[in-house]
Amino acid sequence: MARKSMDFFTEHFSIFNASGAYSVGTLVLVTTVFILAGAVKGVVGLGLPTISMALLALLMSPAQAAALLVIPSLLTNIWQMRPFDAVPPLLRSIGTMQIGIFVGTMMGAWLLGAPAGDAAGVALGVALVAYACWGLTGRSIVVSPAARTWMGPLVGFATGFITAATGVFVVPAVPYLQALQLSRDRLIQAMGVSFSVSTIALALGLWLNHSYAPGAAGVSLLMLIPALMGMSLGQSLRQRLPVAHFKKVFFCSLIVLGLYQVAAAV
Repeated sequence: MARKSMDFFTEHFSIFNASGAYSVGTLVLVTTVFILAGAVKGVVGLGLPTISMALLALLMSPAQAAALLVIPSLLTNIWQMRPFDAVPPLLRSIGTMQIGIFVGTMMGAWLLGAPAGDAAGVALGVALVAYACWGLTGRSIVVSPAARTWMGPLVGFATGFITAATGVFVVPAVPYLQALQLSRDRLIQAMGVSFSVSTIALALGLWLNHSYAPGAAGVSLLMLIPALMGMSLGQSLRQRLPVAHFKKVFFCSLIVLGLYQVAAAV
Protein backbone atom coordinates (compact mmCIF):
# COMPACT_ATOMS: atom_id res chain seq x y z
CA MET A 1 0.00 0.00 0.00
CA ALA A 2 2.79 2.43 0.93
CA ARG A 3 4.59 1.57 -2.31
CA LYS A 4 1.47 2.20 -4.39
CA SER A 5 0.89 5.53 -2.63
CA MET A 6 4.47 6.59 -3.33
CA ASP A 7 4.15 5.56 -7.00
CA PHE A 8 0.95 7.63 -7.27
CA PHE A 9 2.63 10.64 -5.65
CA THR A 10 5.65 10.34 -7.92
CA GLU A 11 3.51 9.97 -11.04
CA HIS A 12 1.33 13.01 -10.37
CA PHE A 13 3.62 15.37 -8.49
CA SER A 14 7.11 14.60 -9.75
CA ILE A 15 9.06 17.60 -10.97
CA PHE A 16 9.05 16.14 -14.47
CA ASN A 17 6.16 14.49 -16.28
CA ALA A 18 6.46 11.68 -18.80
CA SER A 19 7.54 14.04 -21.60
CA GLY A 20 10.35 15.51 -19.50
CA ALA A 21 8.66 18.91 -19.05
CA TYR A 22 7.41 20.49 -15.88
CA SER A 23 3.85 19.36 -15.15
CA VAL A 24 1.10 21.92 -14.53
CA GLY A 25 0.35 20.40 -11.13
CA THR A 26 3.97 20.75 -10.08
CA LEU A 27 4.16 24.36 -11.24
CA VAL A 28 1.06 25.22 -9.21
CA LEU A 29 2.49 23.59 -6.09
CA VAL A 30 5.92 25.19 -6.55
CA THR A 31 4.35 28.62 -7.15
CA THR A 32 2.37 28.28 -3.92
CA VAL A 33 5.54 27.36 -2.04
CA PHE A 34 7.38 30.45 -3.28
CA ILE A 35 4.47 32.76 -2.42
CA LEU A 36 4.48 31.35 1.13
CA ALA A 37 8.27 31.49 1.43
CA GLY A 38 8.34 35.05 0.08
CA ALA A 39 5.69 36.08 2.59
CA VAL A 40 7.76 34.68 5.46
CA LYS A 41 10.83 36.53 4.21
CA GLY A 42 8.79 39.72 3.94
CA VAL A 43 7.76 39.46 7.60
CA VAL A 44 10.94 38.28 9.34
CA GLY A 45 13.69 39.11 6.81
CA LEU A 46 14.67 35.50 6.13
CA GLY A 47 13.16 32.12 5.41
CA LEU A 48 12.76 32.01 1.62
CA PRO A 49 15.38 29.28 1.02
CA THR A 50 14.54 27.53 4.30
CA ILE A 51 10.81 27.31 3.65
CA SER A 52 11.35 26.57 -0.04
CA MET A 53 13.80 23.73 0.61
CA ALA A 54 11.68 22.26 3.38
CA LEU A 55 8.48 22.17 1.30
CA LEU A 56 9.96 21.50 -2.14
CA ALA A 57 11.95 18.58 -0.73
CA LEU A 58 8.58 16.93 -0.06
CA LEU A 59 7.95 17.02 -3.83
CA MET A 60 11.37 16.47 -5.38
CA SER A 61 15.02 15.75 -4.62
CA PRO A 62 17.00 18.30 -2.58
CA ALA A 63 19.20 19.02 -5.63
CA GLN A 64 16.17 19.87 -7.78
CA ALA A 65 14.73 22.02 -5.00
CA ALA A 66 18.02 23.88 -4.56
CA ALA A 67 18.21 24.57 -8.31
CA LEU A 68 14.74 26.14 -8.30
CA LEU A 69 15.43 28.54 -5.44
CA VAL A 70 18.65 30.00 -6.87
CA ILE A 71 17.27 32.97 -8.85
CA PRO A 72 14.42 33.97 -6.47
CA SER A 73 16.78 33.71 -3.52
CA LEU A 74 19.59 35.67 -5.17
CA LEU A 75 17.50 38.56 -6.47
CA THR A 76 15.39 38.97 -3.33
CA ASN A 77 18.55 38.94 -1.22
CA ILE A 78 20.25 41.52 -3.44
CA TRP A 79 17.14 43.66 -2.97
CA GLN A 80 17.50 43.12 0.79
CA MET A 81 21.10 44.42 0.68
CA ARG A 82 19.93 48.00 0.07
CA PRO A 83 21.16 50.69 0.60
CA PHE A 84 24.14 49.52 -1.43
CA ASP A 85 26.40 52.36 -0.32
CA ALA A 86 26.34 50.88 3.20
CA VAL A 87 27.59 47.45 2.02
CA PRO A 88 31.38 48.23 1.85
CA PRO A 89 31.58 49.32 5.52
CA LEU A 90 29.51 46.28 6.50
CA LEU A 91 31.92 43.96 4.67
CA ARG A 92 34.69 45.10 6.98
CA SER A 93 32.83 43.23 9.74
CA ILE A 94 31.58 40.21 7.80
CA GLY A 95 33.91 39.99 4.79
CA THR A 96 35.98 37.06 6.06
CA MET A 97 32.77 35.21 6.88
CA GLN A 98 31.70 35.51 3.23
CA ILE A 99 35.02 34.05 2.10
CA GLY A 100 34.45 31.15 4.48
CA ILE A 101 30.96 30.61 3.07
CA PHE A 102 32.24 30.42 -0.49
CA VAL A 103 35.13 28.10 0.36
CA GLY A 104 32.94 25.86 2.53
CA THR A 105 30.27 25.56 -0.15
CA MET A 106 32.78 24.70 -2.86
CA MET A 107 34.53 22.14 -0.69
CA GLY A 108 31.22 20.63 0.34
CA ALA A 109 30.09 20.44 -3.28
CA TRP A 110 33.37 18.76 -4.21
CA LEU A 111 33.27 16.23 -1.37
CA LEU A 112 29.52 15.59 -1.15
CA GLY A 113 28.23 16.35 -4.63
CA ALA A 114 24.85 18.03 -5.13
CA PRO A 115 22.29 17.79 -2.31
CA ALA A 116 20.70 14.37 -2.94
CA GLY A 117 19.52 11.17 -1.36
CA ASP A 118 18.66 10.16 2.18
CA ALA A 119 21.79 11.69 3.70
CA ALA A 120 20.88 15.13 2.38
CA GLY A 121 17.30 14.68 3.62
CA VAL A 122 18.52 13.87 7.12
CA ALA A 123 21.01 16.76 7.04
CA LEU A 124 18.29 19.15 5.90
CA GLY A 125 15.93 17.99 8.65
CA VAL A 126 18.61 18.30 11.34
CA ALA A 127 19.58 21.79 10.09
CA LEU A 128 15.95 22.93 10.20
CA VAL A 129 15.33 21.56 13.70
CA ALA A 130 18.60 22.99 15.04
CA TYR A 131 17.88 26.43 13.64
CA ALA A 132 14.27 26.40 14.86
CA CYS A 133 15.23 25.30 18.37
CA TRP A 134 17.81 28.07 18.57
CA GLY A 135 15.23 30.58 17.35
CA LEU A 136 12.68 29.50 19.97
CA THR A 137 15.10 30.01 22.84
CA GLY A 138 15.28 33.73 22.09
CA ARG A 139 18.74 33.77 23.62
CA SER A 140 21.20 36.48 22.72
CA ILE A 141 24.84 35.60 22.09
CA VAL A 142 27.48 38.31 21.88
CA VAL A 143 30.69 37.88 19.87
CA SER A 144 33.51 40.20 20.87
CA PRO A 145 35.43 42.11 18.18
CA ALA A 146 38.56 40.08 19.01
CA ALA A 147 36.74 36.78 18.46
CA ARG A 148 35.36 37.83 15.08
CA THR A 149 38.81 37.45 13.49
CA TRP A 150 38.76 33.67 13.77
CA MET A 151 35.06 32.99 14.34
CA GLY A 152 33.82 34.71 11.18
CA PRO A 153 35.69 32.46 8.71
CA LEU A 154 34.89 29.36 10.80
CA VAL A 155 31.16 30.13 10.92
CA GLY A 156 31.22 30.95 7.22
CA PHE A 157 32.92 27.66 6.35
CA ALA A 158 30.44 25.67 8.45
CA THR A 159 27.53 27.51 6.83
CA GLY A 160 28.93 26.83 3.38
CA PHE A 161 29.42 23.14 4.05
CA ILE A 162 25.84 22.83 5.34
CA THR A 163 24.66 24.76 2.28
CA ALA A 164 26.35 22.27 -0.05
CA ALA A 165 24.75 19.35 1.80
CA THR A 166 21.23 20.72 2.28
CA GLY A 167 20.63 23.86 0.21
CA VAL A 168 19.83 25.75 3.44
CA PHE A 169 22.23 28.55 4.45
CA VAL A 170 20.86 30.01 7.68
CA VAL A 171 22.76 27.80 10.15
CA PRO A 172 25.02 28.92 11.78
CA ALA A 173 25.20 32.17 9.78
CA VAL A 174 22.09 33.88 11.18
CA PRO A 175 22.84 33.17 14.88
CA TYR A 176 26.36 34.51 14.33
CA LEU A 177 25.16 37.68 12.60
CA GLN A 178 22.67 38.31 15.39
CA ALA A 179 25.51 37.88 17.88
CA LEU A 180 27.38 40.81 16.29
CA GLN A 181 24.85 43.18 17.90
CA LEU A 182 24.12 44.99 14.65
CA SER A 183 21.21 47.39 14.40
CA ARG A 184 17.99 45.99 12.96
CA ASP A 185 18.57 47.56 9.54
CA ARG A 186 22.23 46.47 9.40
CA LEU A 187 21.27 42.95 10.50
CA ILE A 188 18.71 42.65 7.69
CA GLN A 189 21.32 43.98 5.28
CA ALA A 190 24.02 41.62 6.58
CA MET A 191 21.70 38.65 6.09
CA GLY A 192 21.08 39.84 2.53
CA VAL A 193 24.83 39.92 1.86
CA SER A 194 25.44 36.51 3.42
CA PHE A 195 22.49 34.87 1.67
CA SER A 196 23.54 36.35 -1.68
CA VAL A 197 27.03 34.89 -1.38
CA SER A 198 25.58 31.55 -0.30
CA THR A 199 23.18 31.49 -3.24
CA ILE A 200 25.93 32.25 -5.78
CA ALA A 201 28.18 29.59 -4.26
CA LEU A 202 25.32 27.06 -4.20
CA ALA A 203 24.51 27.72 -7.87
CA LEU A 204 28.17 27.25 -8.80
CA GLY A 205 28.32 24.04 -6.76
CA LEU A 206 25.21 22.69 -8.49
CA TRP A 207 26.67 23.60 -11.87
CA LEU A 208 29.97 21.87 -11.10
CA ASN A 209 28.01 18.74 -10.15
CA HIS A 210 25.91 18.94 -13.34
CA SER A 211 22.76 19.51 -11.29
CA TYR A 212 21.72 22.91 -12.62
CA ALA A 213 19.81 22.16 -15.81
CA PRO A 214 18.61 24.89 -18.22
CA GLY A 215 15.00 23.86 -17.52
CA ALA A 216 15.51 24.42 -13.80
CA ALA A 217 17.01 27.85 -14.49
CA GLY A 218 13.96 28.84 -16.52
CA VAL A 219 11.48 27.79 -13.85
CA SER A 220 13.69 29.36 -11.18
CA LEU A 221 13.47 32.68 -13.02
CA LEU A 222 9.70 32.26 -13.34
CA MET A 223 9.42 31.64 -9.59
CA LEU A 224 10.85 35.10 -8.93
CA ILE A 225 7.37 36.53 -9.58
CA PRO A 226 5.52 34.59 -6.83
CA ALA A 227 8.48 35.12 -4.49
CA LEU A 228 8.24 38.90 -4.93
CA MET A 229 4.45 38.75 -4.57
CA GLY A 230 4.92 36.86 -1.31
CA MET A 231 7.51 39.36 -0.07
CA SER A 232 5.16 42.25 -0.77
CA LEU A 233 2.41 40.45 1.13
CA GLY A 234 4.76 39.69 4.00
CA GLN A 235 5.92 43.29 4.28
CA SER A 236 2.29 44.36 4.47
CA LEU A 237 1.58 41.75 7.15
CA ARG A 238 4.63 42.89 9.11
CA GLN A 239 2.80 46.11 9.92
CA ARG A 240 -0.21 44.21 11.31
CA LEU A 241 1.10 41.06 12.97
CA PRO A 242 3.18 40.79 16.15
CA VAL A 243 6.51 39.62 14.73
CA ALA A 244 7.41 37.73 17.92
CA HIS A 245 4.25 35.63 17.66
CA PHE A 246 4.82 34.98 13.98
CA LYS A 247 8.38 33.83 14.65
CA LYS A 248 7.14 31.24 17.15
CA VAL A 249 4.73 29.80 14.61
CA PHE A 250 7.48 29.92 11.98
CA PHE A 251 10.03 28.08 14.11
CA CYS A 252 7.53 25.46 15.31
CA SER A 253 6.57 24.78 11.71
CA LEU A 254 10.24 24.30 10.81
CA ILE A 255 10.61 21.75 13.60
CA VAL A 256 7.67 19.75 12.26
CA LEU A 257 9.02 19.89 8.71
CA GLY A 258 12.54 19.03 9.85
CA LEU A 259 11.40 16.01 11.83
CA TYR A 260 9.36 14.88 8.84
CA GLN A 261 12.42 15.13 6.60
CA VAL A 262 14.49 13.02 9.00
CA ALA A 263 11.74 10.41 9.44
CA ALA A 264 11.10 10.19 5.70
CA ALA A 265 14.80 9.74 4.92
CA VAL A 266 15.39 7.19 7.69
